Amino acid sequence: MATVDARPIIASGDEPFETIMAAASALDDGEELVVLAPFEPVPLEGVLSSQGFSYEVEDLGSGDWRVTFRRPS
Repeated sequence: MATVDARPIIASGDEPFETIMAAASALDDGEELVVLAPFEPVPLEGVLSSQGFSYEVEDLGSGDWRVTFRRPS
């Protein structure tokens, strides 16, 4: 499992997309990527689901979200 905490990246004014996509591409079949974000990353969910990933979304409260993406086996 890999984790990308996008919150500090976004807070610094940067874009975490490339970091997240690099982590997703490094996953083996059946592995998971957890993304922590200060909002639900709906566009990212669309991009990765179009690449075959499934995902689960969890509202952590206080504006924080956790999305667990799974690469298909």
